[in-house]
Amino acid sequence: MLRALALTVLMLGLAGCQTMKGVGTRIERAVDKAMGSKGQRMDPWESWNRKVFAFNEKLDENVLKPVATAYSEIVPSPVRTGIDNFFGNIGDAWSAVNLMLQGRFKAGVEQGMRFAVNSTFGLAGLLDVATEAGLDKNSQDFGKTLGKWGMGTGAYIVWPLFGPSSVRDSLALPVDWQASPAVLFDDGRKKVAVTSLNLVNTRANFLRAGEMLEGIALDKYTFYRDAYLQRRGSFDDDEEVEVLVPGAAASSPEAAASEPASAVKKPAEPASAATR
Repeated sequence: MLRALALTVLMLGLAGCQTMKGVGTRIERAVDKAMGSKGQRMDPWESWNRKVFAFNEKLDENVLKPVATAYSEIVPSPVRTGIDNFFGNIGDAWSAVNLMLQGRFKAGVEQGMRFAVNSTFGLAGLLDVATEAGLDKNSQDFGKTLGKWGMGTGAYIVWPLFGPSSVRDSLALPVDWQASPAVLFDDGRKKVAVTSLNLVNTRANFLRAGEMLEGIALDKYTFYRDAYLQRRGSFDDDEEVEVLVPGAAASSPEAAASEPASAVKKPAEPASAATR
């Protein structure tokens, strides 16, 4: 959490620049120049990606899926739910940081409150008390933050073990890793154990979905690619962006009556083709 706090301070300082979109655009141009890729070309490395995808599928079929199946059969459902909640609670803290970096301060505060409520009343996150209290989950990561800053999704990439990604999300991966549950532990074996538990537990949650996909997807690679790029390149799920303007509501009695004086809401601009 200290590392996450230090990263937050660093990024908030960076956010003081004239515009974060300019930062994202400069990063995107630098990546395209260094890698020689057309950032918005969907799948320029398809041949390589398919080979890695096939490797990951074999690994999942022979190792991860059997382990996840055994895990789901042995571990009681309430215990698995508690593990889900614990890892999700850590993710809520990182989501709050990213929402603040995106300039969505109200949503960031709500996610911070969600983390605080579940960490205290929810027994370190094992119980999801915050959802019952009306604090819904809003999952965000540094890849989406870069997208909010103006960096396009970029070319599609499949990494061994890590699976589907993109140029933008690959750049964000090391930053997101610093907020993963494993960094809470200094011992190497504990890091491996926690990471493995998170991986197996996540895979167990998608056992039935994977079986359904086997029957409906003619080309699993294409299905995964299109679904990933659509999900990661779209910000349509964000209904509004909070913009803090000190005293902006003071001139409007109606606005002052319905909203706090420090917050003005405006509809989120739909993601352009360039950012997707």
